[in-house]
Amino acid sequence: DLKCIQGVIEFKYPFSHLCCCLHYVYFAVRKWRSKSTFKGHGPWEIEVGEPVSSTVASLESDVIKENCSNPIFLRKDTKTSFQWRVRNLPYPKQVYNLSVEPDQRCCVIRTTNKKYYKKFNIPDLDRSQLPLDSSALSFTHVNNTLIVSYKKPKEILTLEHELLCEVKKLKGTNEGDVDCKTQ
Repeated sequence: DLKCIQGVIEFKYPFSHLCCCLHYVYFAVRKWRSKSTFKGHGPWEIEVGEPVSSTVASLESDVIKENCSNPIFLRKDTKTSFQWRVRNLPYPKQVYNLSVEPDQRCCVIRTTNKKYYKKFNIPDLDRSQLPLDSSALSFTHVNNTLIVSYKKPKEILTLEHELLCEVKKLKGTNEGDVDCKTQ
């Protein structure tokens, strides 16, 4: 059973021009969606980055609204590590307990006061079929945000370097370079 998967990777450059050095390039957003049986494509599943939030909302969507103090879990990778941020967690650092469950191929965040629990996997390691290593997992807590880091294995770093080299080979388009058949 083959699925058609569509993916988008947006790169973020800190400079207006493409740097020769790959150290400054990082993923801004990575999202996937697969083909649905009824309506073409399913919804986007955001793997890295934040979903684009619409500032303009209709009256119907404002009736039931998520509390702004709820924890927000999102992934923001760095050059050397996978990184997740859980915003709106006001507890001190000693309350958090992180563990790796290799049989379920996931990481777990627990609090000793039982106020927060989250299981999450690392899709990059799953795609490359690499094992989870508990020694690569670390965390810190700053400004009501829990920052969980997992050091990238050498295989992933090599794979990302090859991907960035391929992207640098592609010819970019400037604004206004669109091939429009109607003009």
